[in-house]
Amino acid sequence: MPPDLAFNNPEALWALLLAPLLLVLAFWERKRRATLRFSAAHVFAKGGRGFRTYLLPLLPVLRAAAVIAAVVAIARPQSRDSRVRDLSVEGIDIVVALDLSTSMEAGDFRPQNRLNVAKEVLADFITGRVNDRLGLVVFSGAAYTQSPLTLDYGVLKEVLKQLRTRVLEDGTAIGDAIATSLNRLRDSDAKSRVVVLITDGDNNAGKISPLDAANMAASLHIPIYTILVGKGGKVPFPQGTDLFGNTVWRETEIPINPELMQDIADRTGGEYYRATDPEGLKQGLQKVLDALERSKLMEGGASATYKENFHPFLLVAFGLAALELLLRATFLRVFP
Repeated sequence: MPPDLAFNNPEALWALLLAPLLLVLAFWERKRRATLRFSAAHVFAKGGRGFRTYLLPLLPVLRAAAVIAAVVAIARPQSRDSRVRDLSVEGIDIVVALDLSTSMEAGDFRPQNRLNVAKEVLADFITGRVNDRLGLVVFSGAAYTQSPLTLDYGVLKEVLKQLRTRVLEDGTAIGDAIATSLNRLRDSDAKSRVVVLITDGDNNAGKISPLDAANMAASLHIPIYTILVGKGGKVPFPQGTDLFGNTVWRETEIPINPELMQDIADRTGGEYYRATDPEGLKQGLQKVLDALERSKLMEGGASATYKENFHPFLLVAFGLAALELLLRATFLRVFP
């Protein structure tokens, strides 16, 4: 066994004793069964043994091998990752509020629109996290929690991948987005709690004013880092498709409010960043992390991470069992 391989359920390996037991039972059953009931067996003896006769012992071997593979799978073999996770870690609780209004379809980041670029950059941002708990709030005319705070980055990236515009009522409810994000962080016990607001427009919807929401964040000591996406002014915007299915772009005025973004950041102790291209958005998120004070979420020791390796053994077990059943019912079928 490789030195980095271990079993999560080693006690299950005792079931390996079933394999030789199956072979013994198969041998005993074959011995006690009459090979041929016929008064003139010497006539058949002259013809010799057929090819299938030599393959019959293969059936119990296949069954025993399937049992061995299944038992190893149940024991859950795991390989140890070379990286060791420190449990005395510094982590941050971060809620990202992402704008899903139709203006995020603008093509000033072509060949992709603003939303696709934001999703790609956020996916990279999530991949780079180790001990930070992340949550996701989406908004347009209203705000909704898409994912609560979690350390399961794989699930979070799958959720991010599914995000689309034109699913929620249109508009840009920045105040509601901030309030929903604060609600996710209100009961957090982390020392560092922040909201990252990513939007490309001005507030024009919602029930809560952005500045009232910012004051709420300030009272909770939660800084808001605002990132304004897009160039502003007239930008290419999709207006449907032509006869050949190609997207038709038209210059459209999309209002922005950098002063509001700056005011929100100033009131809460955060920072304001402007992203006019994918690299600018990536740098903005990195600057957010660089500006944060780290807090400890867990204490003591170190923990290794493991990768599950039971899947191949499970496939082998099913494959061998299926092959044994197929041969027993067809080519190696025994008639009484």
